[in-house]
Amino acid sequence: MSRDMTRDIASITQTPWVKEFLAGVYLARLATCNPKTLQPHVVPVWYEWDDPSIWISSFRSTRKVREILLNPKVSLVVDTPTAQEASHAVIFEGEAELISDPELGYTRGLSIYIRYLGNDGAFSPEPQSWLRDPEHLLIKLTPSRVYAW
Repeated sequence: MSRDMTRDIASITQTPWVKEFLAGVYLARLATCNPKTLQPHVVPVWYEWDDPSIWISSFRSTRKVREILLNPKVSLVVDTPTAQEASHAVIFEGEAELISDPELGYTRGLSIYIRYLGNDGAFSPEPQSWLRDPEHLLIKLTPSRVYAW
């Protein structure tokens, strides 16, 4: 990543409205692409932005993870869910990393679940079993490009 691109990303992600928007609890859509079939795959995901990275909790057996193993280039969009809200979107592009460290997977995954389910929901038996599942891993995207409006 060039220094100019890094400054561009930081100038976008540090903009007050972008920071506030990414802190909102929206679904993101992650796009992967199988390099053999060239078929794009878009799936809604829960995410957490920690600047400079987006984190997603997932499992090894999912299509998105299988495709990232074959082709780590992904895109992710977070946008407003309804026409009643002002139209905003942030698009991230870059190469995803798969993080299988169980301790980081638990703490980061728990943070994501708390964001969407609240404390009570995140500490319920089902999300806790997801976090401790041997297939659980994290998708980490540190973007090389960011677009926002």
